[in-house]
Amino acid sequence: MALYPLLRPLVFRLDAERAHRATIAALKWSPGRRQPAFPGSLTTSVAGLGFPSPVGLAAGFDKDAEVPDRMLGLGFGFVEIGTLTPVPQAGNDKPRLFRLKEDRAVINRMGFNNRGQADALERLTKRDRSRGIVGVNIGANKDSPDRIADYVAGVRAMSPVADYLTINISSPNTPGLRQLQDEGALRALLSAVQEARTVGGPPVFLKVAPDLGEGEPDQIVRVAMQHKVDAIIVANTTVSRPPLQSRFANETGGLSGEPLKTLALDALRRFRSASGGAIPLVAAGGIASADDAWVRIRFGASLVQIYSAMVYEGPGLARRIARGLAAKLTEENLASIAEAVGGER
Repeated sequence: MALYPLLRPLVFRLDAERAHRATIAALKWSPGRRQPAFPGSLTTSVAGLGFPSPVGLAAGFDKDAEVPDRMLGLGFGFVEIGTLTPVPQAGNDKPRLFRLKEDRAVINRMGFNNRGQADALERLTKRDRSRGIVGVNIGANKDSPDRIADYVAGVRAMSPVADYLTINISSPNTPGLRQLQDEGALRALLSAVQEARTVGGPPVFLKVAPDLGEGEPDQIVRVAMQHKVDAIIVANTTVSRPPLQSRFANETGGLSGEPLKTLALDALRRFRSASGGAIPLVAAGGIASADDAWVRIRFGASLVQIYSAMVYEGPGLARRIARGLAAKLTEENLASIAEAVGGER
C-alpha cells in the first residue's frame, strides 16, 4: 500500500477499465488477510448491524463479489458489492470509464455490467460471513419489461447471502432508472420490495442520486420510512458538470470524485433536514480524507463509503480515514462515532 504513489504512474498508463480489471485480478491472487482490528470508538450500530468501522467500500468496485474479503482485509469496515442484475448483461459500449486526473475525478457510463445474481450468489454462499459485513447492491436489467419485478427478484435471490441489501435506483447509466425516484414510482417499488422481504431478512438501504429537485428529498424520505427502508445512501454519481479541466470533461455518464464533494454534501444536508435523524444516512461522493468523512458524519451520516478516491489515494485509504476518525473523536472528547453523528446543522 505504501508503494502506491510509485506504482500509480504505471497503473495510469493502462486505460481505466483495464486497470480496474487488473486490480481485481491482483487482489484475487493476493494473500487473504482478516479484517484488521479497529479502535472501539469506531464501532457503530446501523439498522441492527454492528459495524467495526464506519468507513465502507461503495458499490461499483467489486461488481461480481470477487474480492469482498480481500477488501475487508485492506481496512474497510464493510463492503458493498454489485450492482447485480437478475440476468447477466454486458453494459454499455467501451470506452465507458475515464480518469479525470487534473480534477481527481472519474466519469463512468458502465451500465450495470455484471455476470448476474446467480454467478455472485455462488461465491457469496461459500464465504465465511464472520469475516465482515458485505452488502449487496441490486438493480434492474436495461431491457427488462418490468423493472420492479427485477428488484423483487433481487431481494428474493440475494437476501440469504447479504448482510444488507441496497436498492439502487440512482445510476444515470440505465435509461429511465432514475424515474423510479419519482414519488409514485418509488411508492410502487418499495411496496413490492417490502412485500418480498422475509421475517429476519437483511436490512434494506435505498441509494439515491444527488441531482434532485426542490422537495424531492422530503418525498423520498417520507415514502422510504412508510415502507420500512432501513437507511438511505446519499448519493450516487452526478450528471451535472461543474467546471472541469480534463479533456474527458464532456464524456457522458456519472461524475464522481473530488468535484462531487460539494453537491453530495448538500444532498446529505437536505436528507438530514428532511428526515430529522429518523432514518440513518450513509454518505458517499467526494470523500477522500478523514476530514471529508468527519464533515459528513457531523452533518448526519452514520456511515461513509468511498471508491473513486482510491484511484488517486491508493488501497490504504480506508485504513487512513479510520485512523483519522478515531483521532477526531479523541480530539472532540467523544466516546463513539454515534455521538458525533449530526453534530452540525
